[in-house]
Amino acid sequence: MLPPMLRVFLLPVVYALLAVSRASADNQFGLQERLTPPYVLQQNWGAYSPYYPVAKYVAPPEGCSITQINILQRHGARYPTASPGAAIAIAVNKLQNASVYTDSSLNFIRNFTFDLGTNNLVLFGAAQSLAAGAETYNRYKELVSVDNLPFVRASSSDRVVKSALNWTYGFSAASSLRFNPVLSVILDENANDTLHNSCGAIGSSDNQTDTWIAIYTPSIVQRLNNAAPGANLSSNDVFNLMTLCAFESVATESISDWCGLFDEDEWRAFEYEMDLDKYYGTGYGQPLGPVEGIGYINELIARLTSSPVNDTTQTNSTLDRSPVTFPLDRTIYADFSHDNQLIAIYTAMGLFKQARALDPTNSNFDSTNGSWITSQLVPFSARMVIEKIQCGIGSSRQDEDGDYIRILVNDAVQSLDFCAGVSKEGICRVSEFVESQSYATNGGNGDWQKCFE
Repeated sequence: MLPPMLRVFLLPVVYALLAVSRASADNQFGLQERLTPPYVLQQNWGAYSPYYPVAKYVAPPEGCSITQINILQRHGARYPTASPGAAIAIAVNKLQNASVYTDSSLNFIRNFTFDLGTNNLVLFGAAQSLAAGAETYNRYKELVSVDNLPFVRASSSDRVVKSALNWTYGFSAASSLRFNPVLSVILDENANDTLHNSCGAIGSSDNQTDTWIAIYTPSIVQRLNNAAPGANLSSNDVFNLMTLCAFESVATESISDWCGLFDEDEWRAFEYEMDLDKYYGTGYGQPLGPVEGIGYINELIARLTSSPVNDTTQTNSTLDRSPVTFPLDRTIYADFSHDNQLIAIYTAMGLFKQARALDPTNSNFDSTNGSWITSQLVPFSARMVIEKIQCGIGSSRQDEDGDYIRILVNDAVQSLDFCAGVSKEGICRVSEFVESQSYATNGGNGDWQKCFE
């Protein structure tokens, strides 16, 4: 329960931030008036895209009821981290040092001040998590009682912890402060942490992303260098300036002037670079990517089956053995993490598997043909929700009682093709889901040991 004085102070603040989040989501930073659907600029920012629902939420079939949910959520929108921030500043400085601009679209740069922060959440990012908490309460309030509040964990990064706290505030505000969950466990990112990638020997996506950047940026480099003689921008500078568009937009909640320097095709190419980064970073294109997701999956199985965690990889066994720090009797669980970890978990689970690997040399790519689109997988405040569902005899699709699951990523129901007997509504028996997760339950089939070779 929140202290009375804090309740009085917090409620108007939370309501104001929820209004900010709703307004920004509704008008897409003003883009809907300027762009013709289906193209939306901010949905081509990859992992720097603001959250948006990929599909409209659909309730389970008639005769089925939700009995438990597990939420895995990325932190909200943030400032750039230190190294990318420094690289952005260098690119901006190169343009500002040009003695003349031959294209008036660059004139704003002369008086531009790069003053974004580092690492931390922006106000819009805080509002995203508040809104997600409120959405969870409004959608799943039947699962909540005074004696059964959501159990919340977070990885220890400051932006992740604050996102978890903001989620609890949003949940509390939506219930008119009747139900007040707390952040119960913070997992140390320097120790065993199922919400943070920790495979020391994992490779990187640099070869693939550098290959694609070298293909799509030369024409942009030439155009901008012609418009700002003497700037001597490189391909990496162009990429960094495109990220500045996203970071300044989420920080100011309006479309940055930097965004207008690039056209629709160039933004689609930027999105594809982000797709490659995640696919070859901790996704299917990275041999040790999936192993970083198996600890969380084993914890998920424990919650779904009300049984002890069986894992010898990433889990903190001390925390997971305690009913205080890893209870098995809650109806709502919410865990907060990073984008790379969400990708690893999706991949270990079998979600978004591609018919063929993403091609870093394919200049005729069409990012709408596949399901591996980073802005739809891990935008800021992305969330996967695993609904445990009970469907009884006589329901619209079941012949016998049983416990089932359904998985939604950013509100889109997943087909769960890897789960035997899955229905057309994406519903699969819990027992069949557990059976499908042999990579996790077998400890990564030896991959975890390779992380330390």
